[in-house]
Amino acid sequence: MAREAGLDLVEVADKERPPVCKIMDYGKYKYAQSKKAHQKTHQPKLKEIRVRPKTGEHDIETKINQARKFLEHNDKVQINVLFRGREMQHIEEGQRVMNQLLEALANDCRIEQPARMEGKRMVALLAPKPSHEKSGGKAKSAEAKAKPPANHTATGQPSAAPTGSSPPPPKA
Repeated sequence: MAREAGLDLVEVADKERPPVCKIMDYGKYKYAQSKKAHQKTHQPKLKEIRVRPKTGEHDIETKINQARKFLEHNDKVQINVLFRGREMQHIEEGQRVMNQLLEALANDCRIEQPARMEGKRMVALLAPKPSHEKSGGKAKSAEAKAKPPANHTATGQPSAAPTGSSPPPPKA
C-alpha cells in the first residue's frame, strides 16, 4: 500500500503491542525534524535604559514603553539614572525618577536587583515575570480573597460540620 502511494512505511512506536506504523514520506519527515532542531530560540539579552534626574515626564513615559517591549520579549532591563556634576548633590531627584520607572513597570516585571548607587549612577535590574504569572494569576487570587472556603463561616473560623452534603449512613 505504501509503495503504491510512493511513500514509506515507518515504525512509530516499536515498544507497543502490536507495533504502530505510519505511512509517510520519511525524507520529508527527517527534513522537517532537522529544521525544528535548527530553529533559533530567543536568547534573553540585557537591555539598558538610561535616564537623567532632569529627564522630562514625556521622555520617561517613552522609556517605560520601551522597557515594556523589552520585557515582553523576555529580555532583562537595566535602568540607569546617570548623575553629572552637581546632580550628585541631589540624589533624591534621581531616586524620584527611578521610583517612577519602577512603579510603572511593577506589573510587568520582577525586580532582580533593587536600585543602588554605583559611582555616579543609580542602577536597578528588572527581569520579565514568568509567563504563568502574567496570565490570570491576579484574577484567581482576587477570587480567592473574595470567597471564603466552603467549610469556613463568615467569621473565617472553621465550622463544626462541613456545609456540603452529609456522608451516607453506614450499611448494616
